Amino acid sequence: MKVKQFNDAPLAHYSYAIVSNGKMALVDPSRDPMPYYKYAEQENAEIVAVFESHPHADFVSSHLQISEETGADIYVSKLLGADYKHKAFDNGDSLKMGDVTFKAINTPGHSPDSITIVAEEGKETILFTGDTLFIGDVGRPDLRENVGNMTAKRVELAKDMYHSIQNKFNDLPDDAIVYPAHGAGSLCGKNMSSDPSSTLGNERRGNWAFQKQTEKEFLAEILKDQPFIPSYFGFNVDINKKGAENINRAKGIDLRLNVTELDSSIVKVDIRDQEKFKKTHLFNSINIMASTPTQKFETWLGAIIEPNEAFYIVVDSVDEIDETLSRVVKIGYEKQLMAFVTLSNEVSNSSDELDLIDFKNNQDKYTIVDIRNEGEIAEGKIFEQAIGSPLNELRDNLNEIPTDKPIVVHCAGGYRSAAGSSILENKFKNTKVYDLSDAISEFS
Repeated sequence: MKVKQFNDAPLAHYSYAIVSNGKMALVDPSRDPMPYYKYAEQENAEIVAVFESHPHADFVSSHLQISEETGADIYVSKLLGADYKHKAFDNGDSLKMGDVTFKAINTPGHSPDSITIVAEEGKETILFTGDTLFIGDVGRPDLRENVGNMTAKRVELAKDMYHSIQNKFNDLPDDAIVYPAHGAGSLCGKNMSSDPSSTLGNERRGNWAFQKQTEKEFLAEILKDQPFIPSYFGFNVDINKKGAENINRAKGIDLRLNVTELDSSIVKVDIRDQEKFKKTHLFNSINIMASTPTQKFETWLGAIIEPNEAFYIVVDSVDEIDETLSRVVKIGYEKQLMAFVTLSNEVSNSSDELDLIDFKNNQDKYTIVDIRNEGEIAEGKIFEQAIGSPLNELRDNLNEIPTDKPIVVHCAGGYRSAAGSSILENKFKNTKVYDLSDAISEFS
C-alpha cells in the first residue's frame, strides 16, 4: 500500500491517495481533482473509490466530480443522507482494493455522520481520521449548530466525541498510522499539531483527549475556547451533502479591465498588497490580501463575505486570475463572483496614513479597534482602552464603534487589520481610519 498526502496549506487541509495493484482510492479530496488525476497517471493507477469522512464545512470537496469523471464509487456514512449516488460505509462495512482492505468505524463527535477509514494490508494499519482525531487534538463539536441543513447540538456531539475517542479506537494497534484531514491553522479544531501524521500509540500517550478523564471533564475542555465559525461553513456543508458542480463548468470568468468605477453597492474584494491598496482603490473595497499561498485568503473571504453575497475581485494583473479563482472555488463562492477587475490609473481613492509617532505619544486621541479573535482578546489586550470587535463580526458591529475620534485598527500581525481598516473606511466617510498594520509589533 502506497499513501500520498496532499496539503492545501491555506486551509491546512490534508487529503490522501492510496494505491495498490494499479487501483487508487482517495480520501477527503479538495475541490480541484486535477492533482489526483495527475498522480493516478504517474502511478498508472485507476481511481476506483472516494471516501468522505464527513460533509466538510471549511472546503468544497470534488467527490461527485471525481465519481462522474472516473466511475469511482463514493463511500460515506448512511447517517449523512447524501443527495448524490453513493455506497454506505459504516461499522461492519468493508472494501477490498488490490491488497488493501478498507473498513469503516463510525466516530461521531465533530459531526454525527463522521467516519474513520481504516486501511489494512498485512500487519500495516493506517487510519484516515477525518476531523475526528487530529494530531494532538480532536475535532470541534460546535459546527453543526445552526450550520447547514444538518444540525446537532454541541453538547450532544461533545459527548459523542468522548465516547468515540475513549472506545472506538481500543482494538487498533499502537503502530497504526494516523492521517487526519487537517493540521495546525485549521478552524476545525483549536490545538492541532503542525505534524502531518502520527501513530495511534503517540496519540494515546500525548493527546489530551485519550487521557483518563470523566465525560464532564472532557466536555469542559473540548467546549471551551474554540475559534470562530466563518459564515461560509454551513454553506459548504450543504454543498458537500448535495455534491459540488464540476469545477471546470463552475469556472466561468468575467472580466472588467482598467475600470474607474463599479456599482458602489457591490463590495470589491481587493487582493493586492496593502501598500498598493492604500494608495489607490475603488469605493466599497475590502483589502483581503492573496499575494502569497500562505495567506489565509479563502478563510477570510468566507468569513467576511456572506454566502450568496455578490462581490468583485480586484487584481493587480490578469496573471493572478487563474490562481485566485482556484482559491475562490475551494469554498464554493464562484457563483457570487461578479467579475475580476483591474484598475485604471485614474482611480484616485486612497487611505489615510497613520502618524505613528503621534499615535505612540497620544493614544487617548484615538479610538483603537482590536479585530483579533475573541480567544486572542481574552488572553490579553495590547491596548487596554481598545474596543474588541473580531474581524469576522466587524461588518455587523459597525454601529458599536464611536466616530468622535480618528480610528486605529489593529490585529496581531498586520494581515487582518488591512481588511478591518478598509471595512471601517467604507462605513465612516467623515472619520479618519488608520491601519496600524505590522507596526503592532512595536506594542505587543
